[in-house]
Amino acid sequence: MPGRKHPSVLITRLVSERPGSSQAAILAELRRCLLDGGVPPGTPIPLDEVAAVFGVSRIPVRESLKTLIGEGLVEHRPNLGYTVAKLTARELHELYLVRGVLEAAALSAAVAAATARDDDTARAAHRNLEEAVRAGDVQAYHRESRSFHLALVAPCGMLRLLGMFEAAWNVTEPLRPMAHVPEAERAQLHSDHDAMLAAFVARDGKALLDAAQAHHRRLQSSLELLPRHTGLFAEPD
Repeated sequence: MPGRKHPSVLITRLVSERPGSSQAAILAELRRCLLDGGVPPGTPIPLDEVAAVFGVSRIPVRESLKTLIGEGLVEHRPNLGYTVAKLTARELHELYLVRGVLEAAALSAAVAAATARDDDTARAAHRNLEEAVRAGDVQAYHRESRSFHLALVAPCGMLRLLGMFEAAWNVTEPLRPMAHVPEAERAQLHSDHDAMLAAFVARDGKALLDAAQAHHRRLQSSLELLPRHTGLFAEPD
């Protein structure tokens, strides 16, 4: 129908089990939608429509969005409302640099503390990632790559460090950077995962850090391949 208003893509992805959802449930569901990569940067977040999905007033939705602003996932501008946050290309590079530093610190401790159970978890995550690569499923690649990296760092047991690492990772998720690089480049990145897993289960800390460093160098190079004309990036000030 001409002139019909289409719902925000965010609204079509939100799931509410019952009216009157708690603020914690609203926050968790909004965060899930932003992190799964299906809601691109710049997407409007209509306050009233989100509130209607959850059967609540604007207040718990607004409070949830304030939390997500603090996490770097949402932006708010006067007269424009809430949107999924955009990054400049420089900010994206910076976040990947931060991730690399934090991951190296976590891996150093993780490889020394890991157990056979941790090896099983890492191998299972690697198999899932392998299937995503083989199937050419970009969304699954994003999801399983994250799971694999988290499986390698989890044994470090340093909760604050792991929290910072995940927070830095989260901010880049709406952009889904690896969805915009050539398939051959993703395959090369996955070859780094092979080397990281082999070093992890061998408890070879130096080889693991060398493989992780090579992986992050390749990631930084991959970011240069991202198209700038998609509208997903913020313009630098």
